[in-house]
Amino acid sequence: MELPSEFAIPTAPAGIGDSIFEETPLLDHVETAEFRRTLGMFATGVTVITTQAGEQIHGMTANAFMSVSLQPPLILISVDRRARMNALLREDTRYGVSVLEESQSGLSDRFAGREGEGPEAAFEIVNETPLVEGALAHLVARVVRSYWGGDHSLFLGRVEYARYGDGTPLLFHGGGYGRVAGSARVFSALPEELLKPILAAGVERQYEDGETIMRVGEPGDFMALVLQGTVRVERPGKIVRLTTGDVVGEIAVLDGGPRSADVIAEDAVHCLEVQRQQVLAALEADPRAATALIAVLAGRFRERD
Repeated sequence: MELPSEFAIPTAPAGIGDSIFEETPLLDHVETAEFRRTLGMFATGVTVITTQAGEQIHGMTANAFMSVSLQPPLILISVDRRARMNALLREDTRYGVSVLEESQSGLSDRFAGREGEGPEAAFEIVNETPLVEGALAHLVARVVRSYWGGDHSLFLGRVEYARYGDGTPLLFHGGGYGRVAGSARVFSALPEELLKPILAAGVERQYEDGETIMRVGEPGDFMALVLQGTVRVERPGKIVRLTTGDVVGEIAVLDGGPRSADVIAEDAVHCLEVQRQQVLAALEADPRAATALIAVLAGRFRERD
């Protein structure tokens, strides 16, 4: 691929091994461990970088991935020079990027080299490039340029294939996994046979456009299943919209509150409201539901351990 003339800078590194920084002394006041921890404060998604050499598939976990350009479609990955992947990638080879879904932390551990951890990966081949099955998004790129990056190599790739699916990404922050908080479900994640008895005691209510259903600071005396319409959940600096099948107020109803968000109807909203005492009575009546609820709550935090 021909680079635009404005990028044809004679003094820039031409590729791996060339550096304009080799004569620059290291800053001894920046400790490596402190630098790593500082960089770890930047939350990222998690990807698995893959390529194929002969019949052998190679993969590695990486969060140093970024988009570069829409036209032409370009992405960039950063690979440790000590990694086997670094020796396999060169200009005109292809690599795959699989963006992991929140349930795939085990695959991330496996490709990070933690022996004996995580499930076996399954692959599909696209453009002669392996991609991790079940990932949230996939890209295949051909290396068009490689650059020196200190103890890492940078591989600029032109995207040949891209697709995405529904789901929530796996996050990485501060040396551990995280989840997108807005996507977490509690009661609506229970099996239907355990959720039905809890909802059976509910009372249907209608709300008009703009009417407040729940307010910040109020006690969590009920939760509401959205039967029809959309509600707007407002927290400081963040707005989330929930719709049919979602439950609002489910955390506050467990501990009694106070509520941490305003919930407002958008257009006409039809809800099924269940009082806190009815929820607690249903959980007490069926220990299986209480156990399942604990499992759901534990699952929200497991990947932060």
